[in-house]
Amino acid sequence: MLLAANESFQDAENDLKLLTGIEVGHSTHHRQVKRVDLSPPNVKQKLTEVCLDGGKVRLRSEKKGQPAYWKEYKTGRLQGIYYGAFFPDNLSLTDWVNSQNIGKILYCLGDGHDGIWNLFAQIARPESRQEILDWYHLKENLYKIQAPKKFLVDIEAELWHGQVEQAIIKLNKSKCVGVTQFTNYLRKHRHRLVNYMYFQAEQLSSIGSGAVESAVKQIDKRLQIVGAQWKYDFIPYMLSLRCAYLNGKLAPTTCNVK
Repeated sequence: MLLAANESFQDAENDLKLLTGIEVGHSTHHRQVKRVDLSPPNVKQKLTEVCLDGGKVRLRSEKKGQPAYWKEYKTGRLQGIYYGAFFPDNLSLTDWVNSQNIGKILYCLGDGHDGIWNLFAQIARPESRQEILDWYHLKENLYKIQAPKKFLVDIEAELWHGQVEQAIIKLNKSKCVGVTQFTNYLRKHRHRLVNYMYFQAEQLSSIGSGAVESAVKQIDKRLQIVGAQWKYDFIPYMLSLRCAYLNGKLAPTTCNVK
């Protein structure tokens, strides 16, 4: 399972033979993935931070002669440590997060994608959920405005200190290309814009969703190996396998075969 979590089943077959002299066919490695208990982990402490994002996996068409296509899966990273990925099962993702020992405040970080915030709406109680828009996505969108650099730097400083209304007033006075779109973006996410400087200085939570973006990249290292095309029904098993590896759950004493 350790080999299969990191490389193709064919390479796992070859490497196992080189390492041990034991020959186990790649199809056996493939079948074994479905037989191992790979349930997502529980956070050992109170859960105070969760990041969500989406990744993509290439699926084999069920119709002969049709090209492969891409489909999204969802990934969660709890406390910046624990990995979980689900396809096409958003309910299991939210159930996994809600089953944890959630702290008084749960900081929920994500980019501007509506699908991510719809998932957060199903996690924890509204009064304990603090949604935070990823600072780096916010900054990226700011610098799409075609304006003098000094103007953008001033707006960035105000947003960094949580002075959103002051930033909007300045933006409304500008006629630069892209201002209207960015102002609408700020209004849409107004309740998710915090005093990022204070949050970082006090280490209340992360201010970016880099942890989950890294998780997607780590998962994709296995799912998007060259030439990989997957059957739809097999994706949940491979996501669980890869996350189990990243969570350190594939040690012999923790890998339970059904």
